Order: sequence, then structure tokens, then C-alpha cells
Amino acid sequence: MPIIDNKEIKHVLISRIDAIGDVVLQLPTCIYLKQLYPDVIISFLGRSYTQPIIEACKAVDHFMNYDDLKPLSKKEIAALFKEKNIDAIVHEFPKSQIAEAAKKAGIKIRIGATSKIHHLFNCNKLIRLNRAESNLHEAQQDIYMCGPLGVTHIPTIGTIARYYKDNFKPLVALPAQFKNLLTDDKFNLIVHSKSGGNGREWDMDNFTALINGLPLDKFRVFITGSFKEHQLFKTWIPQLPPSVIDLSGKMDLDEFIAFIYHADGLLASGTGPLHVAAASGIYTLGLFPVSKSINATRWAPLGIRAEHLESDSDDLSSISVDMVKKKIECWLQ
Repeated sequence: MPIIDNKEIKHVLISRIDAIGDVVLQLPTCIYLKQLYPDVIISFLGRSYTQPIIEACKAVDHFMNYDDLKPLSKKEIAALFKEKNIDAIVHEFPKSQIAEAAKKAGIKIRIGATSKIHHLFNCNKLIRLNRAESNLHEAQQDIYMCGPLGVTHIPTIGTIARYYKDNFKPLVALPAQFKNLLTDDKFNLIVHSKSGGNGREWDMDNFTALINGLPLDKFRVFITGSFKEHQLFKTWIPQLPPSVIDLSGKMDLDEFIAFIYHADGLLASGTGPLHVAAASGIYTLGLFPVSKSINATRWAPLGIRAEHLESDSDDLSSISVDMVKKKIECWLQ
């Protein structure tokens, strides 16, 4: 069954102007739409800092930068939408400014969730969805939002995990200075210990014990993080074996995405790089609390080699070093 019965729908805009992990999990929607209706143009409204993620997805035809639109009036944004000949917009991340502009532009199909009051006035296709209360994975919720476009089937988690294969590849080549750090004779493991405050974090003592306990004749370990986190790591890194390579604060997002793509595995809590790793098809292990709306049910990494551990509480304290070590050492087999 074609995804869009209305043959006049030739250009769909997916609006998702939030963080890296959210955007990575939005990409299967674009892939699904493109597979089912290949002639439809798919544009993605995102932020400057997520542009490398969006452009890494083959199913997205055009990137639109919300950071360029944000200072404009709703009338000016509406004019841009008209110029692009957008026929349908899916408000995956609600923003009243965009919703009002889409209505002003006369976009034929305007999809939004009933949980946002402004959608009641600006959208003509309303979806009953409370993301925090839903038992669907975030990526499934994203696809569910496309119901008015003719989507009648929500793929399984396993199916969605396979969508990234052959559809996600960074456009920017990995600079030699970083590529040369990767080795063929060891497993290149990225440890991304912090989450920028966006999720529960495993205790740093656990990361220390894990890294010190890994067979470093078989693993090459890389520490990654932001520049701010690099400052925090100055007292932590000396506790680790000398062979561990600290790359925190040394790569921009384009380079980091490419580095993840070329590595062999990544360990992190529920944060953006975790989902980039899963989409890249490398071994991925995510650590999650059991808490509703931030647990693995909604946010587990999706990829052909992605897996997760979930605690039995609101923090990650019940996830032991041995549990994580066992998972990671299995990646050598």
C-alpha cells in the first residue's frame, strides 16, 4: 500500500528541532517514508548542530535550518514554506512559531499531537499521543505521528534497527589525525561517560574500574566528551592506564560522528553519541534507569549491533561493572 494516497503530496517536511539523540531516532521515519513512497521529497527542519546527523541520512533530500528561521517573523517563515512548495508538515517536536507559520503558508496537511494546545488551532490532522506516557519506543512514536499520511503499520523495534543500515553514513571524512589513532589489531572502544546533564550517568568510579579491568592488549580505549567535560576529566584521566587516549573536547560534531562511525564499539548512558553509534552499525551498549519516560522502553539505542542494560531504580547503581564488562568482552568474539 502506498504511504500517501493523495498524489498531490510531493513534499513532506519533518520538523524536529531538538537534540542529537532525538534526531537520530527521527531518521527511521524519513527512511520508512522514502522506502514506501520513493517519489516524495523529504525535508528535515533541524538545528545547526544536528545538521551533520540529518545530512548523514540518505532518505533526507533537503535540510532546513531552524536557527536561520528562528529570528524571522511567522509571515516570513510562511513565505519560505510556500517557496519550497511543502505539501505536508509533521510537527514531531512542537513549536508554536513553526505551527503557526505552516498554517499561514497554507500547507495542505499539518500534523500535530493533541497534547499541545497550539496544535488544536494550527493543525488540521491531530494525533492523540502523550510521548511520556506511551509504551512505544521514541522511533515508533515518530512513525505513528505520520498516520494522516497513510501510515497504517508501525514497524517493530528490530525492523527499525535495520533501517539505518545502508542509509546512515557521515558525509565528512574523518581527518587523518583521528583516523590514524584507530588500530586494526585491537578493538577500538569509545567510552562516553557523561551525558551533558541530559540523562542518568553511571558513577565515574565504575568507568574507572571497568577500563582498568579490560584486557588492554585487546582493547584500545578512547575517552570522549565535550570541552567542558574535558576540564572535569583532568583529575580522572590519570587514574586510567597510560594507553587510554583522551579525545574529549578535541573534535567538532562532524569529526566525532565520523570517528564513531569508524570505531568498533561505544559505551554510554542514554545520550546522543549512543544513538549515533547504534545508527552507525557498530557495537553499542547503553545504560538506562528503569524510570518512566527515560527508560530503555522509550530510548534504547536502535542498530544492528546495539544493546542496553537497564537498572532496577531511578539511577544506574544496580548496573555493576561486571555486567558491563561481560557485555563488552563478548564483542571480541
